[in-house]
Formats: sequence, structure tokens, C-alpha cells
Amino acid sequence: MPAAGVQALNGLAAGGVGALLALGLLAPALGERRGAHRVIYLACVLVSAALAGLAFTTLAAIGAGAPAAVVALPVGLPLGQTLLGWDALGAAFAILVNGVTAVVSAYAIGYGSHEEEQQRVLPFYPAFLAGMNLVLLANDAFSFLVGWEFMSLTSWALVVSRHRDAGNRHAGMVYLAMAFGGTLSLLMFFGLLAGHAGGYGFDQIRAAALPASTGAAALLLALAGTGSKAGLFPLHAWLPLAHPAAPSHVSALMSGVMTKVAVYAFIRFAFDLADPGAAGDWLGGLLVMLGAATAVYGVLAALIETDIKRVLAYSTIENIGLVFGALGLTLAFQSKGFAAAAGLGLTTALLHSVNHAAMKSALFMGAGSLIVATGERSLDRYGGLARRMPRTTAAMLVGALAIAALPPLNGFVSEWLLFQAVLASPTLPDWFLRLVVPACGAAFALAAAVAAAVFVRLFGIGFLGRARSASAAQATEVDAFASTAALVAAAACIVLGAWPALAIGPLQIVVAALLDADVINPVSGPWQSLVPLPTSASSYNGLVILVFLAASATCAALALRLLASGALRRAPAWDCGFPDPDPATQYTAASFAQPLKRVFGPALFRAREQVTMPPPGDGQAATIEVEWHDLPWRYLYRPMAQGVLYLADRLNVLQFLTIRRYLLMVFAALVTLLVVVAAWH
Repeated sequence: MPAAGVQALNGLAAGGVGALLALGLLAPALGERRGAHRVIYLACVLVSAALAGLAFTTLAAIGAGAPAAVVALPVGLPLGQTLLGWDALGAAFAILVNGVTAVVSAYAIGYGSHEEEQQRVLPFYPAFLAGMNLVLLANDAFSFLVGWEFMSLTSWALVVSRHRDAGNRHAGMVYLAMAFGGTLSLLMFFGLLAGHAGGYGFDQIRAAALPASTGAAALLLALAGTGSKAGLFPLHAWLPLAHPAAPSHVSALMSGVMTKVAVYAFIRFAFDLADPGAAGDWLGGLLVMLGAATAVYGVLAALIETDIKRVLAYSTIENIGLVFGALGLTLAFQSKGFAAAAGLGLTTALLHSVNHAAMKSALFMGAGSLIVATGERSLDRYGGLARRMPRTTAAMLVGALAIAALPPLNGFVSEWLLFQAVLASPTLPDWFLRLVVPACGAAFALAAAVAAAVFVRLFGIGFLGRARSASAAQATEVDAFASTAALVAAAACIVLGAWPALAIGPLQIVVAALLDADVINPVSGPWQSLVPLPTSASSYNGLVILVFLAASATCAALALRLLASGALRRAPAWDCGFPDPDPATQYTAASFAQPLKRVFGPALFRAREQVTMPPPGDGQAATIEVEWHDLPWRYLYRPMAQGVLYLADRLNVLQFLTIRRYLLMVFAALVTLLVVVAAWH
């Protein structure tokens, strides 16, 4: 395909962004008409599916050798242009973002009818999708920052859509503050790069030769700006507040794809616009450590939490840690000239981004269905839902098994590749990296083990046993749109786990373009096995495992059916020594997590337990109260907020000054700036 063909595809993609913006304007015109939400969400399905198709065609054309081409729009900064267009990286993430948004929008066709104030959601939902797509299409700093801020503001409006809840308003305030801080970091990042480039187009920035110190500073700013949006520790404070506050289909997008837009941005900055150069080794080590800390902190917080949406939000933090850890390995290997290992690390980061989007969208859609069916968000108010909501149960089971990294599902594949990359670290010549990477690999292993406990608890407490509340006992399956969309996302987890080459093959186009080197494709052989480094050490074939498990289960079922006795024997169910049938005698979410909580809770979360045990003969129930804190919020962000309020209160006197004093202040500021400029030169 010639460059003109790719340019035409990018022009159509820009038109798709315009169509989404038009849908945002159409929503208020439809008002509260019956079925208005179905019109908007169905249109979002169609536009997102079309954008995913355009992105796939563009990626295939670039992989076949077609040059990337941009569309120049005569808008932007004064006397400037807005440059839009996908390259291999942008097209790959556009497939991910729009594929997931098409499925989630189909889910919203059913789920949206349960929104109390739809007009607080419908105008901003397609605009949110437009903002994410604009970030992926941007080819200059201006359009990137416009798209980034548009994505942040529209998602904030969706977070505070249920504004009457004080908790939601607080979540919106924290999210807005963190989003503005991240945007400020990115603005300074582009300022450093564009200042040396003499222009804000990405091509100009790529061509500029940056001093090593400037490149390092720019990458640290990029890490702060994108890490705050992705939920990287300790910049994650907004995420466990905002995800539960938003409607469930918005939570699925914020967790599944908005965080991946942040991952895309960091990859764009670190591997395309700002060459890490000599900073790659220490920046890689820093990223690996931050990724390990994020993964462990997120998964342990998910184990302690009992609100289902907050559990999933903290799980997102854990998986973002895995992605950034893989990117850190990529930078470390690249800085030392290990092209094949760097390719494996980048493939792992990209693949886990795809896998997490499928897993978390299935889980958040399932959680939304549970909330609709029961009106509850606490795990301790569920129970026994497997028989009452079979389709939602199937989707949640697959999503839970996948995110717990059990083969042959997709979560296992990318985490297995991450550990293969960690095992390649002893070849690094730098002692610091040889020390840090294996230690962080152990932290990743701990996070994977605890993640299994998190989702055994979530599924076991939520769907098995007896109903723990009247609402759970009366729950019924949700509508076909919602349950089918969740099942589609769950099916993607199975397909990507059994046949990971389906995703890895196209991602190799991105890896080869970014690393600018011949990398080893981990997909090998007629059975599409994964053979990472070294080729003689290990391999993985999800399809073989899936066939083996299916055949083993079928043979076991047939053997039981053919060989077991036909006699029927009835006996009491095993009661574990508790003959009382009251559902209150079952394990709770808190009791399930108590052993690990007592090990890690006091140090990481300042967790405390208060037990009230009535004396013998007293008929009152014993109680246990658990208190724990998100330490970065308690010791970093809350003091900062209090300091800002303190300064604002003290500076409030400035609004009561006279005009002469205002003029004096302006004159003093001007003199100070002149002195600074003179001293600088």
C-alpha cells in the first residue's frame, strides 16, 4: 500500500474521532427520550468497531512495508497545524482501545438503562472515547496534549456523574488534581524536547539531538506524567477512588484501556521521541523497582479490600506494575545492546497490556452485573450467585482464572514471558541490574501468588456457598446485552491464552519498529509455540495445554459415568464441624484474607484489628473491625493537600489589597524576573 493509502486510512480515523464528538453533542439533544442510551451506545459500538478495523488495516500495511503518513489539519497553535496519523505503535494500541470499547459499549446498551441520571453520562461517554483516540492519532505535542486533557476531563465528568454521593465528589477532586499534575509534567516534557527541536511536531522532536542530562530529565517527567494516569506506585492514589465511583462500563474502560493509553504514551516517549541513551540502564532499573513495588502493593491491597470494584481497581495497579516492570527490563537490555532480550521485554509489556484489557473488562462488566442484580458492592453481601446468574458466573470465572495467571488462559502467557525476561538478566554486565532484577523478579512472583488468592476469594465468596444477604438470594441474571458482552471478553481471554501468536504476531511489527533491530520472534514452529530466550531452556504452547485439559476432563467425566455405581445414596452435607446452616457461619472476605493481612498489613497498610468478644452468657454477637490505610495517601498526598489549603488561607488576604499595592507587587515581580534572567545568562 502506498503512503497515500495509509494517509487515507488516517483521514478516515480522524473522521471517526469527529463522529464520536458528534455523538457527544447528539446526546443532550435526545434528552430523556426512552431508548436514547441505546442509540448512543450502539453508535459507539459501530464507530469503535470501524476504528479498530481501520487500525488493523493500517498496521498490516505498515507491516508489509508501507510508510507511515500523517494528515495535516489547518488548526492548532497560531500559524500551526495539527498532525494526525497512526504508525505501528499507534495502530496497535488503537486496535486494543477500540476493540475493547466496542465490546464495553455493547454491554452499556443493557447496563445503561439502570443509570439514574443518563444525561450526566451519555454526552461524555463518546467524548471520552474520542479523547483516547486523539491521543493515539496525535503526531505533534499540541494535539497530543489536547487529546490527553480531553480524555482526563471527560473521564472526570464520568467519575462525578453520581455527584450526590460525597465519596464520588471526593474521588473526582483527587482524580482532577492528579490529572492536572500529570498533564503539567507532560507539558514540561514537551517543553524540553520541543525547545531543542525548534518545533512541536514529532518528526522534528525525533530529529533533534538532546544532551544526555536533558534526555534523562525529560524521561523522568514522562514517567511522572504517564505513571500518574496509569496508576504507578506511588502515583496511584486516584485510581482506587475513581474506578468504583464511575459507572461500571466506564470503570471497565478506565481500567482496561485508559491505563493502556498511558502505557502507550510512555512507550512513545521512551522508545520513540526521547532516546534514553546512557540513562537507559539506571532508568530501566528504576522502572523495574517501581513496577515490582506497584505490583506487590496493589495486589496486597486488593486482598484486604472487600468492595468488589475497589478489589478490581487495586488489581489494575498490580498489573500496571507488571507492564512497567517489563518496560524497565526492555530499557535495561537495550542500553546494554541485548537486542533479542529487549525485544522479549517489549513484547511482554505489549502483550500484557492486551491481556489485561481483556481480563479486566470482563471482570468489571461482571461486577457491574452483580451490582445491578443485587444492589450491593461488598463481597460479604454476595454468595450463592452461581446458580442464579450462570452467564455472569461463567464470564467472571474465566476472568478470575485468567488474571490469576492460570494456564491455558491469557494472563499466564504474558506473566510467563515476564519471568523468562527476568531469567535473562544474569547476562547483563551491570552489577546493579544483576542484583535488582532477580530481587524484583521474586516480588513479581509474590504478586502472582497473592493474585491467585485474591481471585479465589472474589469468586469463592461471591458465587459459591449460600447467599449472604436477601438481595443475593433474590438476584436474577442480567439482560442479554450485558451478559453476552462479558462472555465475549471472557472468550477473548481463552483465545489469547490458547493462541497467543494471534496477538504476538502483529505486535512484532511494533517491536521491530521501536527497537530498530532484528529481534527474535518468540513464536516458533508449526504449532505456534512460544520459545523465548534461550531457545533450549523452555517453551509454552497454550493450545496443547487447552486440548490436554479438555481431553483429561472429558475422559474423567466419561469414566465416572461408565464405571460409577448407579445406586443413589443420600447423606448430610459435610458441615466442617458447624452444623448451624446460617450463612453467617461461612467464610467472609475478611476472614479469608486474615492470615496474609496479619503478615503484611501492619507494615504496608498500618492495619489494625479491634475485636469485641462478649463475656460468657452474653447473647450479643462478637465483632471485629479492621482499619487500614493507603500510606502514600496518608503520608504524602493528604499533607500536601493540607499544606495547599493552609497557604490558600494565608494568601487570601491578597484579594483585599489596594490598587497601589497590586501595582507594587507587579513591579517587584518584573524586577525579580529581570534579575533572574540576567543572572542566568
